[in-house]
Amino acid sequence: MQKALIGKKIGMTQIFDEKGKVVPVTVVEAGPCVVSQVKTVETDGYTAIQMGFGDIKPKHVTKPLQGHFKKADVAPKRILKEFRFDDCSAYELGQVIKADLFAAGDKVDVTGKSKGKGYAGVIKRWNFARLKESHGTGPNARHGGSMGACSSPSRVWKGKKMAGHLGAEKVTVQNLAVVKIDAEDNLIAIKGAIPGANGGYVVIKDSVKA
Repeated sequence: MQKALIGKKIGMTQIFDEKGKVVPVTVVEAGPCVVSQVKTVETDGYTAIQMGFGDIKPKHVTKPLQGHFKKADVAPKRILKEFRFDDCSAYELGQVIKADLFAAGDKVDVTGKSKGKGYAGVIKRWNFARLKESHGTGPNARHGGSMGACSSPSRVWKGKKMAGHLGAEKVTVQNLAVVKIDAEDNLIAIKGAIPGANGGYVVIKDSVKA
């Protein structure tokens, strides 16, 4: 059975394992999620499930989405995600999925939106080294350096590492271990750090490398 959950990042803390060692963990409020649509090969050409997370008032949902939720007979949800599974027979329309879908020891991939850092220079964005700050270098120790020769290629190559927008993009951290599950409060403690700021939405899926 392929597994996935939508959650909200709470923050980082540390817990002790059975050997008394400190384990750094990120706590995620994973679920309850509800299956709002089940796609099949006959109706959609492929198999997938659509999952919703986070309550929202109906007046804040567009009319097409209101009809979509009404058809599925589920309450409106703030976040909708689709997961393409090879076999969706284990999921039913309207099914509520909680944090106990996963268990301690599972390996997961976590996807989220990284923190936005605004406009950043090449040192912060690409880990460039600084120029020497003596012997005529001038006030440009943190500049990107030469853009290229003037006669050939007479332009800047596409994809050249330069200053620009950093962060606020989709990031996946793979092969993280689930340390602890709190089924009562729908909390999952995942070893290590995951993308995004506290309060951001993340997707937890089975690890593709496990």
